[in-house]
Amino acid sequence: MSKSLGRQVAAELVGTAFLVMAVIGSGIAATRLSPDDVGLQLLENSLITGAALVALILALQPVSAAFNPVVTLVERALGVVDTRDAAALIAGQLVGGSVGAVLANLMFELDAVSIASTERTGAGLWLGEVVATVGLVLVIFGSMRSGRTDTVAYAVGGYITAGYWFTSSTSFANPAVTVARMFSDTFAGIAPSSVAMFVAMQLVGGAIAVGLVRLLYPTADPVSEESR
Repeated sequence: MSKSLGRQVAAELVGTAFLVMAVIGSGIAATRLSPDDVGLQLLENSLITGAALVALILALQPVSAAFNPVVTLVERALGVVDTRDAAALIAGQLVGGSVGAVLANLMFELDAVSIASTERTGAGLWLGEVVATVGLVLVIFGSMRSGRTDTVAYAVGGYITAGYWFTSSTSFANPAVTVARMFSDTFAGIAPSSVAMFVAMQLVGGAIAVGLVRLLYPTADPVSEESR
């Protein structure tokens, strides 16, 4: 592994860990602070997640700031990264997500790992994950391939905050985060039996989004690694 790729993998691991801590930790805090109002819990969870995404992307974008295997796979499909680098980055994201889940649980004095029991299943939720992922990829690559790389952090943070509310699935849109949320039986958790279909629908959404990005930006140059 080159020094440059090592830095990128480290950035993906750290960024994904903090993203998962924001998702799970704010969910735990929300249920404790607003125990009788699920709508308020979701609002708190979505605002903190969106804000954390803005901060993390701004800080880590000069190194690597996908934090999402679907985004990395789309980068591979568009020729931004090669297969070896994509595999390493995705491994970093998956490890980082799991670390983030454990740390979130421990910060709130829960067991380091507790397998989630919340079933998230059904055609509506699966469609929600496809829609959420297509939209996320379009927001990211629409910003980047139109030369507005400096807007990505705000666009992604805003989109995910909104996605919590306008998608039936509350917009997971990220396989690494989905897998990590399996390890916390809290507000943000997802039961292991629900994970495979969520991830499958996220991959479907990513594939659809690749076609849309190519359609909408047919003459755009691939995003350089330096702008990731």
